[in-house]
Order: sequence, then structure tokens, then C-alpha cells
Amino acid sequence: METFTLPDDFIIVCRSEGTRYGFRHLAELTHNGRGVAKDKACYYNRTWESYTFATVIHGVIDKYFDEVTAKAYKEIVDKKARGEVEESFKMIGAVAKLGELFTDTPEEQNKWKRRMLEAGLPGLDFPEDFDGLSEEEKEIRLNKVIDELRQKPAG
Repeated sequence: METFTLPDDFIIVCRSEGTRYGFRHLAELTHNGRGVAKDKACYYNRTWESYTFATVIHGVIDKYFDEVTAKAYKEIVDKKARGEVEESFKMIGAVAKLGELFTDTPEEQNKWKRRMLEAGLPGLDFPEDFDGLSEEEKEIRLNKVIDELRQKPAG
């Protein structure tokens, strides 16, 4: 469950629950503790949102507020959520990069980096032939991912 606080005593409470064929995200907008709007989105295996609950948050805001207010509130929530995601990515990148200090050989460094990326980014897929690549090529590819995570996004 996640909670997003908006100005004027509005709160959005989000949760996820399993379904027979996948899962759904639910959001409820409350004002002074009273529910005023709800939204849901159903998924089979995963979402393509820029952050968790983005679809239902935008949906519940659109259902209750006029267009101008909705746009402002969505920007508030999006900025907060993106900031948390960006900081998380930077931390994952930094921990993965520590493999260069904690290990001695390129092979150990690559194993460390891969393990940290997989732990921090559940669902991350490596190509089937990744283990067959040279250690130099693995290092190049892993470092590109790490550098991308550690950079501050534009905008």
C-alpha cells in the first residue's frame, strides 16, 4: 500500500491485489478522511507505468477534479514519485559500481555488478547469450547500464 498526499487535505491511497488472471491496482481519493473517488486498472503480468500506481492515480484525479486542478495535482504526484525512483536507480548503480572496489578480477567484478543489478531491478532480463560473452564485453555492457542508472535524467 502506498499513500500520496495532495494539497487541501486530499490523500490518495493505492494498493495492489491479485486476481484470477493477474493483478490489479486500486486507488481511492479521500478528502478529510472521506472517500470521494476510486479507480482501478487490471493487468495480466506487468504494467508499463513510469512508476507504480501511475495509471490509477491519474485516473482517480481525473474523476474528481476539473481539468486544470487535475493537471496540477498529477504533476505534484508525478514529481514526487519520479524523484523517489531516480534516487533508487542512483543507489542501485552506486552499489553495483562498488564491485570494482570489492573484487579483484574482471570476472568477479562482472558477477558482482550483475548480481546487484538483478537484486535492485527485479525483472531485469539479460540476453540468453550474456554468459558466453567475453569479460571485456560484459564489463562494457554492465557499465553502460550502471552509468545510465547513475545519471540524472534530463528534464
